[in-house]
Amino acid sequence: MQQEDRFIELIKEHEGVIFKITSIYARNAMDQKDLYQEIVAQLWTAYDKFRGEAKVSTWIYRIALNTAITKLRKDKKLAKTKEVDWVLQYTDQRDPVQEKRIRQLYQKIELLNDLEKGIILLFLEDRTYEEIATITGLTLTNVATRLSRIRKKLRTQMLKETKIDRYGAR
Repeated sequence: MQQEDRFIELIKEHEGVIFKITSIYARNAMDQKDLYQEIVAQLWTAYDKFRGEAKVSTWIYRIALNTAITKLRKDKKLAKTKEVDWVLQYTDQRDPVQEKRIRQLYQKIELLNDLEKGIILLFLEDRTYEEIATITGLTLTNVATRLSRIRKKLRTQMLKETKIDRYGAR
């Protein structure tokens, strides 16, 4: 199998990872497609240098997150709202309450800074703290601290949202 064919197979196997990152960091479908292409281009550029010292998924996450964050900074685009319907496709049953809470959670994630978004995305993907540290380039202690703060921030925001829903106003 040629190098290009192996690369295409690798992308097909891990396109869900790329799609999730583009969904979090792109404002609309067109931006998402552009970012997807940019990530694949960066992966292709780095493919020869991949030595297999880390898991393939870790390597892909690292390049994809770095590419997304770099592109955001370069374009100076800030997403104000996001569609999170893609998250709901992973739920087995249609529970309106659960769907609403998932939408609310991802709306709150959209308000985080770029690095926080990446960290919480990796956490929600069940990545270990060690993998998150490797992907982001942070220390293990820094990952644990940041995750704790991000989770607290999201929890506080979700509780405020719940109180507003329950009582109609603050």
